[in-house]
Amino acid sequence: MPVRNLVSVVLLFVAAATALTSSPLKKREQLDSRNLHRRAVDLTTLYPEHNISVPIDYFHNETMYEPHSNGTFPLRYWFDASYYQDGGPVIVLQSGETDGTGRLPFLQKGIIHLLAQATNGIGVILEHRYYGTSFPTPDLSTENLRFLTTEQALADMAYFAQNVVFEGLEDKNLTAPETAYFGYGGSYAGSFVAFLRVQYPDVYYGAISSSGVPEAIWDFWRYYEPVREYGPPDCISTHTKLINVADNILLNNTAYIAQLKDAFGLSDVTYDDDFAQVLSYPIGGWQGRNWDPAINDPSFFEYCDNITSPDPLPHNFTTPSNTTIQTLLSASGYSDQTLTLSTPLQNFITYIQRTFVLPVLASNTSTLAAAYTTHNTSFYAQDSLAQTWRAWPYQYCTEYGFLQTGSGVPPDRLPLVSRLLTLEYNALICALAFNITTPADTARVNDRYGGFGIAYDRLAFVDGEQDPWRGAGVHSVLAKGRESTVQRPFVLVEGAVHHWDENGVFANETREGVPPRSVREVQTMEVAWVRAWLEEWRKGRGG
Repeated sequence: MPVRNLVSVVLLFVAAATALTSSPLKKREQLDSRNLHRRAVDLTTLYPEHNISVPIDYFHNETMYEPHSNGTFPLRYWFDASYYQDGGPVIVLQSGETDGTGRLPFLQKGIIHLLAQATNGIGVILEHRYYGTSFPTPDLSTENLRFLTTEQALADMAYFAQNVVFEGLEDKNLTAPETAYFGYGGSYAGSFVAFLRVQYPDVYYGAISSSGVPEAIWDFWRYYEPVREYGPPDCISTHTKLINVADNILLNNTAYIAQLKDAFGLSDVTYDDDFAQVLSYPIGGWQGRNWDPAINDPSFFEYCDNITSPDPLPHNFTTPSNTTIQTLLSASGYSDQTLTLSTPLQNFITYIQRTFVLPVLASNTSTLAAAYTTHNTSFYAQDSLAQTWRAWPYQYCTEYGFLQTGSGVPPDRLPLVSRLLTLEYNALICALAFNITTPADTARVNDRYGGFGIAYDRLAFVDGEQDPWRGAGVHSVLAKGRESTVQRPFVLVEGAVHHWDENGVFANETREGVPPRSVREVQTMEVAWVRAWLEEWRKGRGG
């Protein structure tokens, strides 16, 4: 759930796709047919969608939801009952801040498949209100987004468990508390199911929070610190110096700004902070790393390979002369490092041009100024249901924050993203899209649900050791350590990044390192926890 320039996000996807197929820069390996197999199967055919009618507004005593609504809307879900036997549980994966169809692979060969198979249960993917097709309102205007809050969405998930009737199983009462319900979620959805367990303990008997972020943080500058800690040291050292080269000119030696932008091919980008944002994009690939080659984003290590190459990268477009490179290094205070930084800076420029500049120019659908700006007021004015980008920013502008700044990094270290990426810059979308000019009410979330200290019986926390979101979770260096027990599991997965336990592969796709040992072990533990919790539930009911 990255916070990034949403005006340019579509063009970034175009740029990435183009770079994948055309770039001569240490190109990423093309996916082979086995990796593409998972995309060749239409999972919406295997798992037809269903809808349950749920209330738009559960809290008529709360003034923040005025004017209140007595209406309902269709909340979408999918399920797999192929392993179900009488007495089995229902395991609900909260899809979080995305279209729920993207979570369907987890029914087929991910964590929900594993848990349903192990417990003779029903696996469910439940869409979050305001995502996919689960819209309570006719548009996404700021007024109509008032029902997009954590507490309303939690109530949806509880209502689902208490009222759902599964097609083909209409003769069975599969609602809570007559049936054991367990929740699972990753990232925002991970903290969500943790909150669910605390708020609705009589509805959901247990939950697993994977890479959850229960501590809402307005200035989340720590997001990039795991990259600093676990990334290749030569890459991190080189990258932070290159960002500092740009920052020293942008902030301290402004006479060279035009020359700097021109060197990167971004002279048309009007705002300096937008320019700095583009230079900071490559490091963001860290979160997309995954043990499964079919969904792994290799861009972070490709970028590192490029900027640490001892030789200038081959290219067939114009790049700055050696004289220009040395001028920029001198202007930024690195005149004593021209021998060691000239090639990295040249390769950095080549990478940015190849990956972010040339694809936009080749698309003929936008200018660089339009593609890379966070200051586009006309874009933010759009609020039809087609503007699906509005939902998550509204949530982080009102409740969570998680603004990933460079300005917040302490002065004793070089930031991994530009210091021009301030709170004010990251919060532009809040003001321009929603007219929100104050920080998110993070205290309301943390005080209500527990923040770093959230804990409850049969609530498991599984986090990735190298996850950039770890700093907002219970394994943060700012949180207190805990003992891990079956009742309250607390596991840090070695070498893992963002909810690595959630996805899976078919049995015939496994091989050495796929999945890695640490993922196999934690998935085995998760099965054991849920089995133990289910047995406890059965004993409590006299079964």
